[in-house]
Amino acid sequence: MRILITGASGLLGLNLALEAAKEHTVFGTANSHAFASPPSAFQVVQTDLLAPGAVESLFKQTRPDWVIHCAALANVDACEADPALASQLNTELPRKLAQLCQAPTGQADNRSSSAGNVTRGGARLLHISTDCVFDGQRGSYSEEDTPNPLGVYARTKLEGELAVLQANPQAIVARVNLFGWSPSGKRSLAEFFYNNLSAGKQVMGFTDVLFCPLLANDLAHVLIEMLGKGLSGVYHTVSSECLSKYEFGLRLAHQFGLDAGLIQPTSVMQGGLKAARSPNLSMRTDKLAAALGHPLPSVSTGIETFYQLYQQGYPQVIQRLFTR
Repeated sequence: MRILITGASGLLGLNLALEAAKEHTVFGTANSHAFASPPSAFQVVQTDLLAPGAVESLFKQTRPDWVIHCAALANVDACEADPALASQLNTELPRKLAQLCQAPTGQADNRSSSAGNVTRGGARLLHISTDCVFDGQRGSYSEEDTPNPLGVYARTKLEGELAVLQANPQAIVARVNLFGWSPSGKRSLAEFFYNNLSAGKQVMGFTDVLFCPLLANDLAHVLIEMLGKGLSGVYHTVSSECLSKYEFGLRLAHQFGLDAGLIQPTSVMQGGLKAARSPNLSMRTDKLAAALGHPLPSVSTGIETFYQLYQQGYPQVIQRLFTR
């Protein structure tokens, strides 16, 4: 398959592109966070997806069978500071991609072989959303539960979900929460704990914030499997295991042989965070598990693989892609 991945210089996008490229032809977009040494595994397309005509040109150039849309304004505080930009990136851009992927009636698999003529039709879309569409007051959320976003990021991501499915009912919306090794080495909660604990620094671990994070590399394989099975609609694409962020830190410390005593059990109310966070984002994954025929990976196995990747020098490999 020819797979177009937007946001391929980000935490999920890069790990996804590298995993997908093992079996598929992959094109990955990058914008402000440009590659210094483009990877050999997939083709990088430098583009500003918000520029006029950029998305149409991208489709003509790559002629994708599948599109996985990872690009977003994901910094919660940045979304609060610039709601208009958050809406452009998190709602309007997904809408445009969904429209371009939507095939003309009766022509779901009919794509022109001429790169100069392809502007729409036939590509399957998987749109990455977030567990933050819920307010976290109850937990154990299923896909049938009504979202209640707390801030600009969550609201624009929910509006993006609705826009995608309205424009393209055959699309997949995957609500995710993830961790992994990122290009900056500072993007995920796992890296936060590793970086600070390995430097002997004390950190807070929220005891009253629950989540179900999947390792980005595991998530990549699940997303590709979802497309391969022809799924559509909303799926909770998170770990089969939920835990507090404090417990997550403890497990990571034990896996790496670091001092777990440096993690101070703390309430999120004492964390000094600017934007509101959802406290209980435990999610049900039985719908997706039934569709795939197997359970989603656990946090425990994800942390073990995260450690194995560290031992293999994987963090340095991906960081070198952005080092001049």
